Amino acid sequence: MGGRGGGGGGFGGVSVGRVGGVSGGMGMGRGGQEGPGLTIVSMVAPGTMVKPGDPLVSFDVEEMRTRLEDFRTTVRQNQANMATLEASIEVARRSHNQGIKDARADLDTALLNVQTAPVRSAIDAENFRLQAEEAEATYQQVLKEVPLMEASLKAQYRAQQLALQESMAELKRMEANVEKMTLRAPIAGLVVIQTIQRRGATQAEQIKVGDQVGIGQPIMQIVDLSSMVLNATVNQVDAQMIRVGQKAEVRIDTFPGLVLPAEVAAVGAITRQSGLRMEYVKEIPVTLRLLKSDPRVIPDLSGSADVVLESVPKALVVPREAVFQDGSDQKPYVYVRGPDGWTVREVELGPSNFIWASIRSGLQPGDVVARQRPRAGTGGSK
Repeated sequence: MGGRGGGGGGFGGVSVGRVGGVSGGMGMGRGGQEGPGLTIVSMVAPGTMVKPGDPLVSFDVEEMRTRLEDFRTTVRQNQANMATLEASIEVARRSHNQGIKDARADLDTALLNVQTAPVRSAIDAENFRLQAEEAEATYQQVLKEVPLMEASLKAQYRAQQLALQESMAELKRMEANVEKMTLRAPIAGLVVIQTIQRRGATQAEQIKVGDQVGIGQPIMQIVDLSSMVLNATVNQVDAQMIRVGQKAEVRIDTFPGLVLPAEVAAVGAITRQSGLRMEYVKEIPVTLRLLKSDPRVIPDLSGSADVVLESVPKALVVPREAVFQDGSDQKPYVYVRGPDGWTVREVELGPSNFIWASIRSGLQPGDVVARQRPRAGTGGSK
């Protein structure tokens, strides 16, 4: 824990510990689309500022274009089959209607022949009667076939229609997939290229043109620089003093003189997961949101933060080691330089940290205090 302060200024500030780095408050990750082993053929350079809709990454789509042409051929074939089926259905209906007319004509002829039975021999009359019964049965049979034939024709038409709709849906999906092979920026921000561990390499390297990416593999981030956060960690002992909404000051290691205002946005509920080494002192993750940004601040920079636990406006402060106390039940005091040497003066302390102590009473601005007990013979009596 470390703190800062100064006479005549706001007092206080407790360091939350080391931090992991600066990142975008609103980031959109982009990964590869469907199909393993997609090859990157073009991509924007890292650090590029992009706007919504700008192309980011393009993948090799030659194989997909070949499949797309196959689907288009399938759609054209299904459309031709549909036209052929419609013509066949029309022919079948006309043929069956003609069959009904023929059966009715045969029945009418047989009935006329039956009417000539009085002038015919008994054998001819019986033959005419049997022919009439047969024609009647045939006519009734073809009439009963009408609904069955219509149901069959409708089923064939529906099956072919579904096949056509399915092929057209697959064609649209494939066309959309080809379009998705070019990823576009969903938001405005800074392009941050992700890294991968290449075979045989000792360190991770940035993804580049020619690399293959798999399903769900992140390849870049679009970071919204208008909302930056600092991911920090704090000692588990000090974490109980950190609260959401507390003010803080962030310093970036790359720019020593840069100080940015911030506030605590989130405090972790559990300790950070340890790495390969055993950690005997656990740390709690803390997220600080920058209230003011700077064009020089980009993601992945390291830095530190001072969180203000308590503030005293225009406080009089002295170094913490300049305050002495002989016992827990005794009043604190300081050694003040005077004309005759060092004199002991009791003081009333305000908020303090490990570096500075604020004085509510007992000292005046400009007083000189000793950081250690004066030697004998130089004053120091009460």
